[in-house]
Amino acid sequence: MDNLPENKKIVLFDGVCNLCNGAVQFIINHDKKDIFRFASLQSETGRKLVSERGLDPDKIDSIMLIYPGVAYYRKSTAALEISRDLSGGYSLLKNFLGLPEGFRDLIYDLIANNRYKWFGKKDECMIPTPELKAKFLD
Repeated sequence: MDNLPENKKIVLFDGVCNLCNGAVQFIINHDKKDIFRFASLQSETGRKLVSERGLDPDKIDSIMLIYPGVAYYRKSTAALEISRDLSGGYSLLKNFLGLPEGFRDLIYDLIANNRYKWFGKKDECMIPTPELKAKFLD
């Protein structure tokens, strides 16, 4: 995609998941350096970003973190990579990257597979407030 913001990391999330929307709000609140931009996996932008990485957008339902031109991460690795840039001591969570990815993803998948049952689901993607709109990609 040509219109990606420079020097920003992109978080793709499930826009109808209450847990995921809460996680986005958490990231925004702890993103004191204004590093992250967001797009739902259901959006045209999200689907295109997933496709550009050779993945099927219809089969991705977990968080993704994209460093344009550098790398992308999924599941627990994405969540822990995001934590690196958060304020308030949350960057210490990056230390869990030392655990085997398979083990981390087992825990991630347990939560992800039950997220609608445990946290609920929206009928549509969240609509950001006007002041937050600049953090979301169209």
